[in-house]
Order: sequence, then C-alpha cells, then structure tokens
Amino acid sequence: MHTDPGRVIRAQAEALGFTRVRFARASDAPGIAAYDAFLSQGRHGSMGWMVASRGPRANPGELLPGVRSAVVLGVDHAWPRPADPGGLTGKVASYAWGRDYHNLVGKRLRRLARDLREALPDLGVYWGVDSRPLIERAWAERSGMGFIGRNCCLIVPGQGSYLFLAVLLIDVDLEPDLPRGGADRHCGSCRRCLDVCPTDAFVDSHQLDARRCISYLTIEHRGAIPEPLRAGMGRWVFGCDLCQEVCPHNHAPPPSPEPDLAPRPDHAWLPLPALLQTPDDVLEQSLLGSPLRRPGAIGLKRNACVVLGNLGDVAAIPVLEAQRHRGDLVVEHAEWALDRLGAGS
Repeated sequence: MHTDPGRVIRAQAEALGFTRVRFARASDAPGIAAYDAFLSQGRHGSMGWMVASRGPRANPGELLPGVRSAVVLGVDHAWPRPADPGGLTGKVASYAWGRDYHNLVGKRLRRLARDLREALPDLGVYWGVDSRPLIERAWAERSGMGFIGRNCCLIVPGQGSYLFLAVLLIDVDLEPDLPRGGADRHCGSCRRCLDVCPTDAFVDSHQLDARRCISYLTIEHRGAIPEPLRAGMGRWVFGCDLCQEVCPHNHAPPPSPEPDLAPRPDHAWLPLPALLQTPDDVLEQSLLGSPLRRPGAIGLKRNACVVLGNLGDVAAIPVLEAQRHRGDLVVEHAEWALDRLGAGS
C-alpha cells in the first residue's frame, strides 16, 4: 500500500510534542537576501559564525544533497511570568526560564529523524534547531506558519511569537502549505516593537542591529558592554522580551504544553548578589541544562553588575565592591555600577 510521507511526518511530529508542523518547498533557501544585507553592514557584531555558515544557509543542497522539502516545526514556550520579587534581582527573557530548548527540541528531532527513516526507508534527512546553518524564521514564513514581523521575530497571527523553531530537510516532495502573506499585511501601521527598544537596536522595520540589541549584548557578546548602552539594559540580566511583550499578537499566546519549559526557581528573576557571590565554576555547574549558561559565569556577572547599577539601590554597594579583586571584565562593570550608585573610587 502506498505510504503518504506527509501524513506520516505530521503524525510522528505531533506525537513527539511538536505543536506546529508545516511543509515548504526547498528548491532554494528563503531569507538569504536579508541575511546578506545584515552581514554586509556588520550588524552581526562578533558573531563570526554567521559569516562562516553563510554558504549552506544559502544552499540547502549542501546540507542534504537532493533536498526537496522542508518540514518546519514549532514548540510553544509561553508560560506566565512569575511575580516580580523586587529587590536586587535581574529580569530574564522568557525562553530561558526552563530547560535549554536546544536539548529538548534536539532530542525530539533526533528521534523524529530515526522514526521517519524506519517508516520511510531510504529517506534522506537533515535537521537543525538554532545551532545549525538554517534560517529557521525564513523557512517558517515560507511554510505559512507565520510572518516575520517588524521586530524580526516569527509571528503566528493572533497567537504570537513565543515559540521555538526547528527545520527538517528531506529528499522527498511534500505538498507545501500555503503562506500567510507579507509582514506588512499583519503589522499594519503598528510600530510598538520598534519604539519600545531602549537601546534603539532597530534600524528600521525588519532591520535589527545586533550590536545594540540587549539579547546580543547580554548573551552572545563576550567583551565589555559599550557604556552608552548600559543604562538601556535596565533590569535585563539575560536576554530581552520587550519587542515581543508589546506586540498585539502576543496578547494571549497559547500556553506551552511543556512542563520542562516552566520557570525554574530563581530563573525568571535572578538574585544578583547571590549570583555575584557564587564562585564561577559553581555558578556554571548550577546552570547545566539551562540557556542561562550561554554567557558563562563572567558574562552573567558582567550583566549583573550593570543591572545593579541601573537599579540605583545602595544595598548593592558591598557586593559590587567585592568584585574589585577580579582580574577580568567584571571589574570594569562593577566600577561603572559603583559610580552610578555614587560609590566610585
């Protein structure tokens, strides 16, 4: 009996917990023109891997010879933000409250690829979740899962942008799902996301300069945070959700069905004195399996110093002064915060 590969793929993906499954043609790679413009203007900052991986991003055939279709998968991750505890705490982007999505989604993708090869013999498969050379948002837009908004996020109309994306390339033709249309059709005249950014990271609609983005500065950037941008970080110690929080499409996002993505204790609001007082190796060990480990102990402590300076609470002075013995970039940011608090040397 003839097996419908599309039906098999949808059924197996949904059984593994993917809440969104869409198909697209893979004759060429979507989004590469915007990607090239981003790189050509240096807006990727220190993320050199974006340049190095440009080739396969532009040509999916380099990733899977004979590729015919892309299966775009989504996992909703929205959970209510825990109440603000106040005090000397820093705010964390919502996607990082629970288990590292690379691990959660990656494990499911490996299992899906294995199951599909068993159900569809000789099937060629290549999968990726964020860390492989695929422009997931562009593939998702082509599949009709949503549209790329002015804030450069993939938005599902009326349901929002709080979802993780993954792509599975296969060498079988699938009937593509219909796209939803261009971004302006859904953003209209709204520009809340552009206007809310405290560091002016948006050059224009659909144009982000990562070098000014709080998420980039607190996670990917490894050096000193430029002084003119530090005050704009506010309480964000890891990532930033502002351009998503103000989006009308995010007024009532579907709740995540994943308990592993629920907020872990002290992961939505980081207690900053405890973070700074914990030895670097102990801190990194405590964050195993969490996205919060990405900047490393030094990066998190750098960010914590900036937030403590922004909070304006003199109760932070003793813990900031205790950082003066360090021999790394944390010291510079602690000194900056102390100056903000009127306690500079």
